[in-house]
Amino acid sequence: MGAYTPEYRLTNSRLEELVDTSDEWIVKRTGIHERRIAQNETTWQMALSAAEKALSDAKISGEELDLIVVSTVTPDSYTPTVACVLQDKLGAKHAMAYDMNAACSGFVYATDIADSYIKAGKAKNVIVVSVERLSSIVDYTDRSTCVIFGDGAGAVVYTASEEKSGILSTYMRAEGSLGHCLFAGALPVEQDPITGDRTIDSKHRFLKMAGSDVFRFTANAVPDSIDNALKRADLNASDIDWYVLHQANLRILKMVAERYGLQKEKVYVNIDRFGNTSSASIPICLAEMKEKGLLKSGQKILISGFGGGLTYGAAVIEL
Repeated sequence: MGAYTPEYRLTNSRLEELVDTSDEWIVKRTGIHERRIAQNETTWQMALSAAEKALSDAKISGEELDLIVVSTVTPDSYTPTVACVLQDKLGAKHAMAYDMNAACSGFVYATDIADSYIKAGKAKNVIVVSVERLSSIVDYTDRSTCVIFGDGAGAVVYTASEEKSGILSTYMRAEGSLGHCLFAGALPVEQDPITGDRTIDSKHRFLKMAGSDVFRFTANAVPDSIDNALKRADLNASDIDWYVLHQANLRILKMVAERYGLQKEKVYVNIDRFGNTSSASIPICLAEMKEKGLLKSGQKILISGFGGGLTYGAAVIEL
């Protein structure tokens, strides 16, 4: 596991100078105190830092990789992909490489991809890198979004093994009918691809979120993904040592803990320090947990991602 977060901290007090908001308002609604923002750093550079740390932790070289999957909504270019840039920079001359986009569920979706390739015998070593430079698509005059999102990257290496541990189950779903609730434009177009509106303003590329609609979606999607991932692994909620969920909102994390009767110590939280980093949030958590010595062999971890698309999913992993 490995992670990278930029040095610059965008605090709530600084945001008070940019938009009509307050530290009290932000903390009460999101639990966020600060977020990291990339300055003069590209998406691929953040991804590379996280990937190098993960490879070092796994004690393998780039040459041993068979597959590189990058999850991101903020690539530096549509081609070459971030994954192809990493393939070159890591010296992964035997690896195929591609980007995929499931927004905030990206790491969980990519974990399912890694699991499928390995179990099909098509790959032995797979690196999943989730990286987001959300500051590049955030409107810092929109207080409903600019207080939430941050930048960062996380990476995990999955390796084939004869042991019974590893990825025990996965469960992925999407609700495309709600896609308009979390929207960011890509290429300039003559009309909005969702609404058909032909009046596209200069802020088309910025994230727009219907927060209450996304929260209602999450209230149903997260338990659905957790329940089904547990069922597929033939486990109960109490069998899980750690719940590592997408760091979207502290209220959501508390909701999950209450629903399953979990001690708050079982639900890892770092949104207060990093904000919402979309697909990068779960692997950043995992790398931080490992660095702190919280992860131990034999533990069972449930990861759950949910957000843009709208998408959601969960996986159970035994260390």
